[in-house]
Amino acid sequence: MTLKTKQTIYWTGVALTSLWFGTSGFCELTKNAIVWDITLKLGYPAYFIYVLGVAKLVGIAVLLIPDKLLRLKEWVFAGVLFDIIFAFCSKLNVIGAAATVDAIIAFVMVIVTYTMFRKIYPATYANALNGAKS
Repeated sequence: MTLKTKQTIYWTGVALTSLWFGTSGFCELTKNAIVWDITLKLGYPAYFIYVLGVAKLVGIAVLLIPDKLLRLKEWVFAGVLFDIIFAFCSKLNVIGAAATVDAIIAFVMVIVTYTMFRKIYPATYANALNGAKS
């Protein structure tokens, strides 16, 4: 797979992730009835919904900055995956298996995007280990 193909897949994934989680974050901050009511039904407190909305929008802003903040992007991917996993588990336990389809789709989308991120920006730990003092 060429670098151009990896970059195309990565930026397509970032765009889709940004649309998905940006919309979700916006809906959480504006108390959109669909998102708000489902999240409350899942048992999450109202203050958590606002925090989640802010975190999503800040994370999306970080993802959209090209070639910068790579370590912070790792945290964003982790946060998004935690959000997806919690949404999946909560929906499975409270609403039922049919309600988890969106979480499964989001999981696959973010995993593919993260995989391309790692192929474009390989993690190098040798410098950190060489510079570490015992």
